[in-house]
Amino acid sequence: MSTPSSRLLALLSLLQARRDWPGEALADRLGVSPRTVRRDVDRLRELGYPVHASKGPDGGYRLDAGTQMPPLLLDDEQAVALVVALQTASTGVAGVDEAAVRALATLRQVMPARLRAAADALQVTAVTRGGNRPQVDQQVLLTVGTAVRAREVLRFDYEGGSDTRLPRRAEAHHLVTWGGRWYLVGYDLDREDWRTYRVDRMTPKTGSGPRFAPRPLPATDVAAYVAAQFSSVDPWPCRGEADVDMAASEVARWAGRDALVEPLGDDRCRAVLSAWSWDGVASRFAMFGVPLRVVGPPELADAMHRLADRVTAAVTT
Repeated sequence: MSTPSSRLLALLSLLQARRDWPGEALADRLGVSPRTVRRDVDRLRELGYPVHASKGPDGGYRLDAGTQMPPLLLDDEQAVALVVALQTASTGVAGVDEAAVRALATLRQVMPARLRAAADALQVTAVTRGGNRPQVDQQVLLTVGTAVRAREVLRFDYEGGSDTRLPRRAEAHHLVTWGGRWYLVGYDLDREDWRTYRVDRMTPKTGSGPRFAPRPLPATDVAAYVAAQFSSVDPWPCRGEADVDMAASEVARWAGRDALVEPLGDDRCRAVLSAWSWDGVASRFAMFGVPLRVVGPPELADAMHRLADRVTAAVTT
């Protein structure tokens, strides 16, 4: 027979795995009565988990987003993956790397011995590339990202040459990373043209601007647009684009200074990579070891087929 504590953890795991649960279904899965489920839901609420309950024949329970950070429940693979991600964190955002170190220490302290041993076996030293890469203020990055998400005009001072600060008004369209730096792709309202701004040179002004309707970029997508802006510094003749099932920060960290990475979600991004040949571009995408989908051009898709054939032949007896 399960203990109240273990049953509470099982209930939390079920609520995290699926958006909506009928009360009877939860009771059946836990082997208890619907009344016990209601009591356990009340206990989760006391711990800070915002569990919404709906009444009626189709009533049930749903774990909503809350106003504070409650305790997390991670499975074994998630815990180890989080340890590896925190060990290799190097975002270029002020304060985030230090917070990652603290989070790693906190997580390791509460891990069971078997998982702590697995995490300790994956000790990683993240070596950053040379050069003086300026850090981005975390609050500035959040302000820019919020404006992009809300489709709002952003007013900010921009550092130009000779320590000058130039006032800007721009529609905040996309937040991207390139060569370890963060950029805003926006439509400059005063110059009536598209611009790419380095976020570390931006100082947003207080108060959000009016909302805007998205404009079509002068390119097939933002990745192609930014790649064209930086094409003068790209020494490679072949450049391809693909959607990668990995966080943008992780891809940007290992893809190289000539890569362009645009976040598409928490664990997905669009990347533009270059190489001396199309087979080289395909190999660069394959090195991440996660699912991906080729956006273009057709030469990259052909190179992916050749790479798959060579890998298959290498392991065929």
